[in-house]
Order: sequence, then C-alpha cells, then structure tokens
Amino acid sequence: MNRFEFIIAIALILFVAFVLGWFAHWLITRFSRVSGADISEMEEMAKALHDAEETRDQAITYLQQREAELTNQLSQTEAELRAAMEGLREARQEAEEMRIYIERQNQG
Repeated sequence: MNRFEFIIAIALILFVAFVLGWFAHWLITRFSRVSGADISEMEEMAKALHDAEETRDQAITYLQQREAELTNQLSQTEAELRAAMEGLREARQEAEEMRIYIERQNQG
C-alpha cells in the first residue's frame, strides 16, 4: 500500500465515522424531541402542582391558627378549672368549719 492509498483509506474511514456520528445524532434528536402536546401537558401539571402547593400552604396556615386558638381556649379553661377547684376547696373548708361550729353549739 503506497502513501496515496493510505491517505485515501484514512479519509474514507474518517468520512464514514463522520456520517455514522451525524446519523446517530439525528436519530437521538428525532426520538428525544419533546412535542408541543407534551410541553403543554407539562405546563398544566406544573400549574396543578403549584395550585396544590398553594392549597397545602393555606391549609397549614389555617391549622396553625386553629391550633393556636384551641391552645388559648384550653389554657383559659384550665385556668377556670383551677379557680373553680380552689373555690370548691374553700367552700368545703368553710362548710367543715361551719359543721364543727354547729356541733360545738349543739353540745354546749
């Protein structure tokens, strides 16, 4: 094989490699291309996801507000219960003192 034939063979091999690479690139872009319908569907899904996240955030905010209200109401109820229990304790003590006083009066 002389020098000229060697150059032709290398040029032919490089040309075939170029054509195969170009063809592979064309196939990949042809099969991986996203259609307009797919893009619109993805936009609709993104909008639905955004709306769902917004609804979730509103629900979380509502639940936090409701929890704060219920915690406040529970604290008030517990304070009223403590006050009522203290009043009942004082009333029982006073009733016991009155019973002792009445017993002393009846004995004496």
